[in-house]
Amino acid sequence: MHVPSAASSLAEWLDYQERLHPKNIELGLDRVGKVASRLDLPDAGIPTLTVAGTNGKGSSATLADLIFREAGYRCGLYTSPHLLRYNERVSIGGVAASDADLVRAFVAIEAVRGEIALTYFEYGT
Repeated sequence: MHVPSAASSLAEWLDYQERLHPKNIELGLDRVGKVASRLDLPDAGIPTLTVAGTNGKGSSATLADLIFREAGYRCGLYTSPHLLRYNERVSIGGVAASDADLVRAFVAIEAVRGEIALTYFEYGT
C-alpha cells in the first residue's frame, strides 16, 4: 500500500487511513496508547473535558468550547464525525485545523506507527 508523504494532500492521507486497518471499528485504547507513547507527547497537565454518551456529544463539546473561550481560556476541540470537512474535527481557539496542520500530524504519526494498524478514527484521534 502506498504511504502518502509530507507533500501529499489531506485527501490522500484520509484515503490511506480508510484502507489501513481491516476493520472500521476495533474497540480498545491499546493501539492509540502505543502510538501516543511513541510520539513522546509531553504530559502538560492540561485540564481535559471528555463528553461521552449516545447523543449530543458534538453539540455539548462545541458549547463547552465556546463557554471556556468566552471566559478567556485557550481551548482545543476534537469532535467526530465532521459535517462538511474533515478539518472541522480539530480546532484551536475556535479555528479549524488547516490541511497542512493535519498532514503534518499524520506524517508524525506515520513515522512512529510501525506495525500498528490504526483505524480511520484512531489515526485522527
